[in-house]
Amino acid sequence: MLITWIEHFLVSIGAPEPAADEIAVAVVAALIFAAAFLVYWMLKNHLLNLIHRVTEKTSNTWDDKLMDARVFHRILRLIPLTFILISLDRVAPGQLVLIHRVIFSVIIFIGARTVEAFLNAVSDVYHSSMDEHRKPIRPLFQALMIVTYLLAGIFMISVLINKEPWGLFSLLGGMTAVTMLVFKDSILGFVAGIQLGANDMVREGDWIEMPKYGADGDVIEVTVNTVKVRNWDKTISTIPTYALISDSFKNWRGMSESGGRRIKRSICIDMNTVKFADDKMLEKFQRMDLLKEYVPKKQEDINAENAERNIDLSATVVNGRRQTNLGIFRAYLVNYLHNNPKIHKGMTFLVRHLQPTPQGLPIEIYVFSADKNWVAYEGIQADIFDHVLAAIPEFGLRVYQQPSGNDIAALKIG
Repeated sequence: MLITWIEHFLVSIGAPEPAADEIAVAVVAALIFAAAFLVYWMLKNHLLNLIHRVTEKTSNTWDDKLMDARVFHRILRLIPLTFILISLDRVAPGQLVLIHRVIFSVIIFIGARTVEAFLNAVSDVYHSSMDEHRKPIRPLFQALMIVTYLLAGIFMISVLINKEPWGLFSLLGGMTAVTMLVFKDSILGFVAGIQLGANDMVREGDWIEMPKYGADGDVIEVTVNTVKVRNWDKTISTIPTYALISDSFKNWRGMSESGGRRIKRSICIDMNTVKFADDKMLEKFQRMDLLKEYVPKKQEDINAENAERNIDLSATVVNGRRQTNLGIFRAYLVNYLHNNPKIHKGMTFLVRHLQPTPQGLPIEIYVFSADKNWVAYEGIQADIFDHVLAAIPEFGLRVYQQPSGNDIAALKIG
């Protein structure tokens, strides 16, 4: 053996036998460490560069993610450490026990780091996919990392103190209360992450609203402890993951996945301007393209019903049925929206009266735009109400508006 040869050589040159034995072991250990360093240098500067070039040439993305997460770097570190461990066992069995334990502990730690890097790479590959139905898996992977490091720590301690790890597990069970207190947020976040994923409550890319935390924007990251939301003003709101389970929030994913985006807005009509439509008004309305079929057909139906009921229309205007300027205006809005190509016709489509208020009678438009993009949606909505506001006076109606200072100043006081 190499140690024996070195020991005999030292004794032959006059070294004491006990010291020669220790020096021989130290020399062999130094040679093993030097050889291990040489192996690592060769792996790092040659094999790792080769792996890097291969991953760059492939069309896959997963191998690039493994390289970026330094998975290969950490695997290569295990090789020289394993070489040291095996060499020490072969050359100096039963000796250098402390060094053996320390190196074994380092191997366990680097193994845990390798698992962490691999999970990070898998998470990055998954979240970089364009599948809009993907679920957040980062909380699950982060929980796995915590478990991995916890187990690694237990095994490292058991190796260093030369005790069975099962005793440490029982000790850890006795410290459950302390563990739950220290890792309360992580445990709550882990459970919440499982519930969020299982019930598909939130995904990265979803638009959510949570006023309690000042969040109104897109989810950019879901982790064990936090959910990050990029608000529309580009600020970042950080929400505890378990808050999405314990508190209420609004997820706009349903709107994004549907065929349109809701337009729900009303205009208050001055009720003093609502009146029955006389022949002159009907003739005017009939000349409008969107009403040229509606007005005569509606009038024909009304005349037939009044004749059937033998109504005396000359006695008063409230006898029988008559068209009103407001009713014709609603029909105009329905036809106008039906002819608007930017309105989704297959979803809820309403033009309705709401409860009258001191500010007038609200006429609500409840439809869905075909374009869900925020900027385009606001433009569609604005165009509709620009036209509605401009068209209202043509029907003898007036929009209710509270008097301003100029209105009051314009009053003539006798």
